[in-house]
Amino acid sequence: MIEVSITLTTSIYDIPSVREYQAQKLEILGVRNVGQLIAHLPHRHEWIRAQAGIADLEPGVISSAVGEITATKISGFGRKARFQAVLHDGDGRLDLVFFNQSFLAKKIPVGTRLRVQGKPTKFGPGLQMANPQFTILPFDEESTERVEDDAYRPVYPATEGLPSEQIWEIVKKVLEPATALLEDHLNDEYREERALPRLREAYRMMHAPEHEDEVKAARRRLAYDELLMLQLGVHMKRAHLRRTLTAPALERTSEIDERIRARMPFELTEAQKRVVNEISRDVALSTPTNRLVQGDVGSGKTAVALDAMLLAIAHEHQAALMAPTELLAEQHFLSITEMLKGSSVRVELLTGSMPSTDREAALARIASGEVNMVIGTHALISDKVEFQSLALVIIDEQHRFGVEQRAKLRVKGGKEHEAETPHVIVMTATPIPRTIGLTIFGDLDISTIDQLPPGRKPVITKRVAQNQRKTVYGWVNEKIKQGDQAFIVVPAIEPGTKGETKVTDLRSLQKELEGGELHDVKIAALHGRLKRETREHIMHRFRAGKIDALIATTVIEVGVDVPNATMMIIEDADRFGLAQLHQLRGRVGRGEKPGVCVLIGNPKTDDGAARLNAMVETSSGFILAEKDLEIRGAGDVFGTRQSGAPPFRVADPMKDIELLQMARRDAADWIGRSPTLEESGDVLARRRMLKAHGQWLGIGDVG
Repeated sequence: MIEVSITLTTSIYDIPSVREYQAQKLEILGVRNVGQLIAHLPHRHEWIRAQAGIADLEPGVISSAVGEITATKISGFGRKARFQAVLHDGDGRLDLVFFNQSFLAKKIPVGTRLRVQGKPTKFGPGLQMANPQFTILPFDEESTERVEDDAYRPVYPATEGLPSEQIWEIVKKVLEPATALLEDHLNDEYREERALPRLREAYRMMHAPEHEDEVKAARRRLAYDELLMLQLGVHMKRAHLRRTLTAPALERTSEIDERIRARMPFELTEAQKRVVNEISRDVALSTPTNRLVQGDVGSGKTAVALDAMLLAIAHEHQAALMAPTELLAEQHFLSITEMLKGSSVRVELLTGSMPSTDREAALARIASGEVNMVIGTHALISDKVEFQSLALVIIDEQHRFGVEQRAKLRVKGGKEHEAETPHVIVMTATPIPRTIGLTIFGDLDISTIDQLPPGRKPVITKRVAQNQRKTVYGWVNEKIKQGDQAFIVVPAIEPGTKGETKVTDLRSLQKELEGGELHDVKIAALHGRLKRETREHIMHRFRAGKIDALIATTVIEVGVDVPNATMMIIEDADRFGLAQLHQLRGRVGRGEKPGVCVLIGNPKTDDGAARLNAMVETSSGFILAEKDLEIRGAGDVFGTRQSGAPPFRVADPMKDIELLQMARRDAADWIGRSPTLEESGDVLARRRMLKAHGQWLGIGDVG
């Protein structure tokens, strides 16, 4: 313990006996003051067994032993060189091996007295420790520190030059006075009801546990806090929207329902009808709808979206659909205008690449109310876009947009209804695992289209190695001669620069196939750098059967619908995410013929192999979403990049589902009692919640 007075904002440079180089290394880890040091939690703990004689060491048990080095040698060369030594204590022998550390030969010569700590394993007739932690000891027995009792030690995220043991020594200097300064945002009664320790105790137990049960109790408290803060945020935002905003009430009468049904070229599935009813109940109220519609590839989300937009238009309001890419916006525009052919509904396409004169004319038609339905990209949230009376917004592929974009669309009610906000429905063809749905999308009600249209068959998926590519393209050629069409997807447009890992690129593959296996078929290339008119022209020719094979980047990932395309070939498939692979696979088999997806790749990582195996094993997007969560973890599946949400440091929504559900219930009750967290006793919880989630949830000004 230190004598000087500290606060949680005390610089790590001011902690006595912390060397400057250690403080600099801590800054690399994001630790600049005492509070951040206490928040730098161990990522695991390990038992350090009491110091024992070498003869008493047990294989597989982390132990400590002291002895004298009696022999050393270096074997191997260069980076693969290893330093080997023999440790004797008079009763037993322990072999030591240090990989990639041949420099230790000078530091630990024969005759050195050494304490080692590590996990012994069987090695020939005796035991060996690989890369043990070690301390060089003087020969004065009284000056050596013995590990007299079993200890449960923290292991910290570390950096080169500052190992975990040094971090632990620094933490020990400030742990007691620092944790004493921690205020708890949960009162005694609240904690006791949920069997949660005090906040200061939780941090003490994480850093200096007396036994494993203390770590479990501490982790449970800190994980609950993370989940609770997020749930308080999403429930506060939800309560604010419902308390302060109104939306146009869009009642579905039998007459309106008949008119909408007449516009649909097919009968809706039972799952689609169920979701349509859920949306209808929502939008009939003047409380703004905030609903997520999730459905597997090809489940018919566009039809559900069109139904909702036509309901808004039937009430003489406008509707908008926002897609993440121009190609998807164009696809929606084409399919929806086809469905509405012969109707009086006026549909406008609005994208960033439109010529300025066309764009200005479109903006004028939207502002005047001449246009009923607007389909576009991020261009829809531009300040220049004004609506006459926007009652409903559909956001497609929700995970591509953050909360901020949803918020920007909310304020576009229109000139006639400035006091009102539109209803918001977000859609995704990437099914969301339930645990993630409860966290990142906690402010949304969730509807699920869990049924494919009649006759839609699962796509057959095969995985092949790179050396089988010629066979694959020979098969593609045969199928094209039988009248089928193929998508061929690559991860890059052009060859990489010198020194980069080689990946299959569009330019090189097109040249290879045109001079090889597909020399007698019509090939075209499609990617995001092409002008909109060029993309539309290529897609029109592909749909019309004038192109046999389309080589493309992931620009065709979602929304592209070509019923005669039966083959999806994905080059370097291990370089794509599981959700991307599933979306790409969903582009084929959309007509009467079955689809086949061929994944070409030689995965270099276990995760890459796991993704390809999962694709072969199941065609269910819902199962794949859970698999993706297993492989990548919650932070990566819907992490900062996609949702804007900060990742959890302690909680794991997959493993902590019971804690998550408890936090969700508790947050709902808490916000029910104190909608803005400004009641007595709530201020600290509000401050911590806003610090963690206020910015990405857009609730800093909720009050």
